[in-house]
Amino acid sequence: MENFQHFLQNWPADRRSRGTAAATPDKVCATLEKDVLQPADFLTLLSPAAQPHLEAMARKARELTLRYFGRAVNIFTPLYISDVCTNQCRYCGFNAKNKQPRRHLSVDEAYAEAKAIADMGFQHILLLTGDAPKLSSPLYIASVVRRIKPLFASIGIEVYSLTQAEYALLLEAGVDSMTMFQETYNPELYAWLHPVGPKHDYAFRLNAPERAAAAGMRSLGLGALLGLESFEQDAFATGLHAWWLQRNFPGVDVSVSIPRICPHEGDFDVQHAVDDRHLVQYVTAMRCFLPRAGITCSSRESAFMRNHLVPLGVTRVSAGVSTAVGGRATEDKHNPGQFEISDRRSLAEMTAALAGIGYQAVLKDWEDPAA
Repeated sequence: MENFQHFLQNWPADRRSRGTAAATPDKVCATLEKDVLQPADFLTLLSPAAQPHLEAMARKARELTLRYFGRAVNIFTPLYISDVCTNQCRYCGFNAKNKQPRRHLSVDEAYAEAKAIADMGFQHILLLTGDAPKLSSPLYIASVVRRIKPLFASIGIEVYSLTQAEYALLLEAGVDSMTMFQETYNPELYAWLHPVGPKHDYAFRLNAPERAAAAGMRSLGLGALLGLESFEQDAFATGLHAWWLQRNFPGVDVSVSIPRICPHEGDFDVQHAVDDRHLVQYVTAMRCFLPRAGITCSSRESAFMRNHLVPLGVTRVSAGVSTAVGGRATEDKHNPGQFEISDRRSLAEMTAALAGIGYQAVLKDWEDPAA
């Protein structure tokens, strides 16, 4: 089977640029009348020509979200179990060159943190680590998963790229979903952003969701870090990636995250900042293009922004978030975290906020039938 890396070559950067430049108001209106969109239509909705039509895009996105997801919004929380990292990603607070306290939880400490999270009422949890395979090995992650599995209905991972056999190992341990941010789909920019460390391998990371799906993973999440590359380039490539995965792995749930780059430990100059109007355009265009795909909005965004994005297509949000290792049940060693968060609402506050705009917080929407 052709992998996504090969398929993406059909859509080089210059073709994407020509597609957005050729879009017209009439093409945007015609696209919004279609029931099924193709990649070229998605590119039209991401173009400057679509900006004056955001209200029409929002109406269609809201209708599609209600049709396929109702008023249900899944809530999860992340648990960072290690921030030791061997990469030197220029935009990340975990950059190995940053001089800050580092922490790696033992399995017992990870369980204590997870128990504190479960006691808050969370049923869906996302485990995160830095990229240090000798320390945060797949066997270590699997040990943590086995220990905390009885506490949760669903355990996801957002870790470094793994082999298919390693994804199978974690699946057997109790993981049912994985999230993999490509950061940027521009291979030259990617190489510059990731100069040192295992993450430097663009292709191995790009093809990770396929390996996870082949291993039997139930759910895949992906996304670009908005602000690294021009809006249309990475927004389109992310949607195209999700579209390709849906077509090639029809039994797998595919979702898209929409993170904008946030302040973090270290210094990085954002060249392509994405403003609020472009973020709304991205969400509504994505919903029109992929009506059945989940859309995740993290606590990088403000409470105001997240409340307004839910009716437009967001189906999954985080709450009670910490991007540092430890601090809920084990000692807080004053780690600054991977990045700054904007929305610090607790689970109860998020549930109430969703109810206030007419939506239901869903704490559990799936459980391992073998559990």
